[in-house]
Amino acid sequence: MNMKKVQEGFTLIELMIVVAIIGILASIAIPAYQQYIAKAKFSEVILATSGVKSAIEICTQEEGAFTSCGSAEVSVGLAIGGATGPDVVQSIATTVTDANNIILTATSKASVVKGIPASTTYILDGALASGAVVWTLKSSSGCASLGYCK
Repeated sequence: MNMKKVQEGFTLIELMIVVAIIGILASIAIPAYQQYIAKAKFSEVILATSGVKSAIEICTQEEGAFTSCGSAEVSVGLAIGGATGPDVVQSIATTVTDANNIILTATSKASVVKGIPASTTYILDGALASGAVVWTLKSSSGCASLGYCK
């Protein structure tokens, strides 16, 4: 009677290779996932500015300039108060530089999410052009260097 022995299972070296491959993939995936989570959380700061931008745009349409459309204007102040409620937003402030320009600065709260440095800023420059407000991201924004708001 001729019985052949059939090989079953994996060798130790095969298992070690699989574990090494999983380790390499995890070392790449975990930092990318943490960056993704931080960027997603920072999007709350970006989204919080939308109501403030709308209030500024409406005020500018009514007034014709940014001069009286800063934080002291009632609708803009209310929009700022409503925007600072989320867990991630520390503050939103406006600075009227002249009748045709305004700066909107949103700042994230400290240590809310691992990966977002304390007080990361999102700074928009609003310019009045042909009766419409054109918003551009300032390069001095802290989120731009981190890749959260490009």
